[in-house]
Amino acid sequence: MGLSPQTAPPSGAADRGLVRRTIAAALPLYLTMIASSVAGLVDTAVLGRHATASLAAFALTMAVYTPATATVAGAMRGVMPFVAAHDDDPDALVPVVRNGTWLGILTGTLGAVAVCAVPLIGLASGVPQETLSALGPLPALLAASVLVAAVGNSATSTLVGLGRSRLVMRAGTAGTAAAVVLSLVLVNGVGPIDGLGLPGAGVAMLVSSLISAVVAHWGLRRSTLLAGRPLGLGRPHPRAVLELAGVGLPLAATVLIKFAVLGVLAVAAARVGTVAAAAHSIAVSLVALMFTAAVAIGQATIPLMAPHLKTGNVQGLRAGVRAGAKTALGAVALLGCVLAVLREPVLSLFTHDPAARDQVLALIPLLLLVVVTDALQAVFGFGLIAIRNTVPSLVAFAVCYGLLALAAVPLSALGGLNALWLALLVANVLLVVGQVGFFHQRSGRLAASGTPAVRT
Repeated sequence: MGLSPQTAPPSGAADRGLVRRTIAAALPLYLTMIASSVAGLVDTAVLGRHATASLAAFALTMAVYTPATATVAGAMRGVMPFVAAHDDDPDALVPVVRNGTWLGILTGTLGAVAVCAVPLIGLASGVPQETLSALGPLPALLAASVLVAAVGNSATSTLVGLGRSRLVMRAGTAGTAAAVVLSLVLVNGVGPIDGLGLPGAGVAMLVSSLISAVVAHWGLRRSTLLAGRPLGLGRPHPRAVLELAGVGLPLAATVLIKFAVLGVLAVAAARVGTVAAAAHSIAVSLVALMFTAAVAIGQATIPLMAPHLKTGNVQGLRAGVRAGAKTALGAVALLGCVLAVLREPVLSLFTHDPAARDQVLALIPLLLLVVVTDALQAVFGFGLIAIRNTVPSLVAFAVCYGLLALAAVPLSALGGLNALWLALLVANVLLVVGQVGFFHQRSGRLAASGTPAVRT
């Protein structure tokens, strides 16, 4: 007996079509993320020219701000599959958007509280008083930025779920452009206008978040099927918000675990020596630039998988993840080739220390393997997001990265930076096995149940 059209495996041509659609949706998201990273580098460079104490205070605040915003963004990704499930039904989509905004406010408030606590965290951590005195209003400004960004994320997550990644890019680039211009003007001043120093950087980041949020919400209200629909907050529906949180909060916890363990790896590298710490930091930055492509691709697969989730079409769901994996591997391979060919000029942007440069060059083969495995696990992790089953990803990260955290310091003492990155590679390989296994198991349950997995 032949397979029905619903369950028949896609042809090679269909697979190629999925890959092309994934690339088209992911490219604007990737460019937006890269532009945001560049804006962060501008802030660091401008403050470094302003005063060393200002740069130290900025680095301290960003050590809390960056994981806080990443955690909030992770939680808001849980909204995407709920949006994608109603991409043709505005009446059903409106309450999802409203409850997603409430989830953004709640998680953003928690992130803002964490950033406000930076002076206390610094004091408890033994940060020099000179650095703490330089903080000024920066923690309060960035706490507000976290909350505003969370509200903006509620809109961008909806746009991603609807497959409108160009609108996300428009919002992101508008905010990034504002951040760059305002940082250059407000920190050091222009002509006769005196700069504000460190508070100027905080104002620039807050205004940037506000502009991104406004443009994203404007695009959502004007350029999607929600045009003309009332999208005011209204009162929250706790059960619906909890349903969104049930997918998003495990993702937020996963992000926190990854940040925490990467911090442990940085400490382990610093124990090896100053040069090793610098080389490790550069290698992590290079991996992040390439891994961002996988995150963009993973997000792009969610709306492509939504029609198959509605009908319980397991083969279609798995084809969507395969297309994402192929696209991610292609993107990482391309970026890896660029790095391999241009390694000397690229590394010269990060350091002029020949010892640090040589250590990074020696790490490049391991670095590329690490980013390939990280990209694969991420795509299958987004597959689990698409089917609204994110606890397995949390479990996989807790086990694999938990073991990595325990082994990091002893391994770095025995084998230096190479041993540390080899351990990271092993953890990522185990994550790939876990994410792939969990996705196939959980997606297979849809076929076993015989019913679609979408609740309305």
